[in-house]
Amino acid sequence: MSEWGLLISVEETEATEEIVTRFHDAMLHKSADELADLYAEDGLHEFPFGGLPPYEGREEIRAGYRASWGATPAEVQEVRRLALHRTEDPEVVVVEQDTHVTVGGRPIRVPGLLVLRIRNGKIVHTRDYMDATVITQVRTATG
Repeated sequence: MSEWGLLISVEETEATEEIVTRFHDAMLHKSADELADLYAEDGLHEFPFGGLPPYEGREEIRAGYRASWGATPAEVQEVRRLALHRTEDPEVVVVEQDTHVTVGGRPIRVPGLLVLRIRNGKIVHTRDYMDATVITQVRTATG
């Protein structure tokens, strides 16, 4: 590999790390704006588990998360990145995470995986695999 290729790889690695950190910060702040700003204009955010419809486009991601996070009584205490896995495709990373929330003072851990496709410094596609059974716990805790 050339010296130039190594430099690009380091820059891409740093950019990916920053995007994942900013993604988790947006979750911690429950900021739909911070999250949506990480996406390309035509970005796609899918939820393969739980039957939620995908958010298509940056503004739908913004509106969907604003509504979702605004409606939940869950308060995010911490988002822990357990691992960041690189794939054979240089645009794709897999993030293992635990989100720690409280609902009515009750602590709940939400395990999940994010499969992110990042191109030119923006997320173009997310497959968001969260433990859907935890959503039931949150509803039970508030209901």
